[in-house]
Amino acid sequence: MVFLYVFLALVLILISILLVIYFITFYSPHKNQNDPYNFPKDEDYEPLRLRAEELIGAIEKEPYEDVYIKVKGIKLHARYYHKVDNGVLDIGVHGYRGTAYRDFCGGSKTSFSLGHNFLLIDQRGQGLSGGHTITFGVKEKHDLVAWINYAINRFGKELKINLYGVSMGASTVLMASGLNLPKNVVSILADSPYDLPKDVICSTIKKMGLPVKLAYPFVYLSALIFGGFNLNCESCTDAVKKSQIPTIIMHGEIDKIVPCNMSEKIANANPLIKRYTFENAGHVMSYLIHYDRYAEIAEKLLDT
Repeated sequence: MVFLYVFLALVLILISILLVIYFITFYSPHKNQNDPYNFPKDEDYEPLRLRAEELIGAIEKEPYEDVYIKVKGIKLHARYYHKVDNGVLDIGVHGYRGTAYRDFCGGSKTSFSLGHNFLLIDQRGQGLSGGHTITFGVKEKHDLVAWINYAINRFGKELKINLYGVSMGASTVLMASGLNLPKNVVSILADSPYDLPKDVICSTIKKMGLPVKLAYPFVYLSALIFGGFNLNCESCTDAVKKSQIPTIIMHGEIDKIVPCNMSEKIANANPLIKRYTFENAGHVMSYLIHYDRYAEIAEKLLDT
């Protein structure tokens, strides 16, 4: 009996640890996620805050339509910005615990300057979309396919679509590229992607000063048991090998969240991918620091 009690106590402790890890890493309570002015508390962001706030203010003034779809019982939300009938559609996919407005305060400007229509989605568990589990692109890539199909059904079979992802959203669009997407998708722009969810999680564990080999299995199990997904099953590199879609990767060279070298392996996996790095730019800050170069590269891709 003593052995049984000890065993049960250990199981309870393990489950408690896994649950705490799940809430810290994967659970999304929606708090502060509708505030586009909620910036990371990092000294690298402060010099750029005013410029970002100006851009956020500009997109907030743009008229839009709230649109919704359901994916396996989860109600997903997006804002649709209409600029021209029968126009190109850009789909914006924001990052981990981000806000669509904040993450696309720059990308939206590029899209609007080209006269494109813009579908700015809230990823599952974030913004006004339902759900509470963030899966680092594993399930989100299927949500993106649902949005693509929604757009084609609404705007017609001749619709041209550009996919534009930032951070986790960048990895989401790259993972989706391996899913035999409709020919309507004519280009992909990925800003600061990681290859595997495991990569960015292990990088974060290391920065916290914890032993990666000991800590990661607990994170993996928490995702599997409480999130219902496998952290090790999705690779952007494997996905892009199957893709025939012209793709550009942008990455800041001093990115502390998703290190710049994480996207190099992805780019090398497919000759259709062009990769551009930006000096002195942190995580998803290339647009704000190197606006002219970034905008020129993005516009050439999205305007094809």
